[in-house]
Amino acid sequence: MTMDPGHGTMVAYDESDHVEDDMMGTDALDALRERALHEAERIAEALIFASSGPVAENLIAGKLPDGAPVGIVMERLARSYAHRGVNLVRIEDSWAFRTAADLGFLIRREETEIKKLSRAGLEVLSTIAYHQPVTRAEIEDVRGVATSKGTLDVLLETGWVRMRGRRRSPGRPVTYGTTPAFLDHFGLEELRDLPGMEELKGAGLLSGRVPSNFHPPMPPANDDLAEDEDPITQMDLEELGLLTPMGEAED
Repeated sequence: MTMDPGHGTMVAYDESDHVEDDMMGTDALDALRERALHEAERIAEALIFASSGPVAENLIAGKLPDGAPVGIVMERLARSYAHRGVNLVRIEDSWAFRTAADLGFLIRREETEIKKLSRAGLEVLSTIAYHQPVTRAEIEDVRGVATSKGTLDVLLETGWVRMRGRRRSPGRPVTYGTTPAFLDHFGLEELRDLPGMEELKGAGLLSGRVPSNFHPPMPPANDDLAEDEDPITQMDLEELGLLTPMGEAED
């Protein structure tokens, strides 16, 4: 409302033109934001498509325009691929394109298959996955039998297991954990997606005589060093025979 200067009375002020202008401004701003997000999606899509392995989210963020919300960009891009033959999947803090699960049977893998793991290898891999960070002695304690160095070497060669650090205890034993390649191979987004009690029973991996109070251990949410772990240094690698004294990795 405003005063009519000629009559001194209150009259209605027509704000429709201003409202329309504001509406047009909002629509234009939304359109610009949508275009910016779409362009950011295209950049992320290109980065992941061109990579031979999962791409870290922080690397993607570094390539996006300043201020682009990488979380929103990746969620939008993943949704756009959700019903396609190729899906965009999250693997820990990285992203990768993978064949849709229901179409996997159509894909014939021509690449060389990783050597089939022995029963002992599968047991050690499972123990590491669920109990990490875990030392060799702790693996043996869980399994109830000795673990050969050869079994651990095979798992390290597959790229599914890595040396995490060294435990702050007498002898400073090496601790082992899984890798992003392990999650990628088994189609897991994070360690907490490992099969639970019912899934293990359904797959026949648990005996029917399992105690009622038994539950698979819950792996950590991330692979950060534990409070009782120290990072592996170059000196440690030399001591373990993984580096020559000059600091070059052995073949």
